[in-house]
Amino acid sequence: MSRHLLPTRVWDLPTRLFHWVLATCVIVSIVSAQIGGNAMVWHFRLGYVVFTLLVFRLVWGLIGGHWSRFANFIYSPSTVLRYLRGESEADEHHDVGHNPTGAFAVFGLLALLAGQVVTGLFADDEIANTGPLIKFVSGATSSKLTAWHTDYGQWLIVALIVLHICAIVFYLVRHKRNLVAPMIVGDKPLPPGVPASADHWRVRGLALLVLTLCGAGVAWLVSLGG
Repeated sequence: MSRHLLPTRVWDLPTRLFHWVLATCVIVSIVSAQIGGNAMVWHFRLGYVVFTLLVFRLVWGLIGGHWSRFANFIYSPSTVLRYLRGESEADEHHDVGHNPTGAFAVFGLLALLAGQVVTGLFADDEIANTGPLIKFVSGATSSKLTAWHTDYGQWLIVALIVLHICAIVFYLVRHKRNLVAPMIVGDKPLPPGVPASADHWRVRGLALLVLTLCGAGVAWLVSLGG
């Protein structure tokens, strides 16, 4: 059967870089927050990088490679139920990109990270660090946003990361399916006819342009608090 499978590009390079850079930034950001002190300088810098990456992913979810587009992993409740019952149809290709359960995790993590970034912009640790846009909210509002940023939001993200790792291990052990390798090399061995993601240099150039514009937009927004 394996001789009928062809290496097919699933994850374009911009999506892969987004994934690994975001993962690194989130982990180091959490660690820097626990260290505090001078490490908070990097906590803020990494927060701005995460902000830029999230805006980029929002845009890339509309114009990126086939399997990176939100339209290809936003599933209806009935589709999710069929998937859980093991009744997916072959032409739905649920296990090529993000399957219906994985899609929930992706959107959940992106939403939590967005919430963490937004609350961080208005946070105040009442020691030496304040978010760049704190002047636009009242002290009471800042206190509530800070509480979420330093407590619930942070630990919910940690919980989702742990859950994500557990799912990767489960698929590897139970289903002999390596989810990490395709996010590194970009390809999966798939049957002929499965749609591939465009990943040529024009696509990558477009991604670089989008990322640059997103970074400029984040820098402008942050500068409003100056």
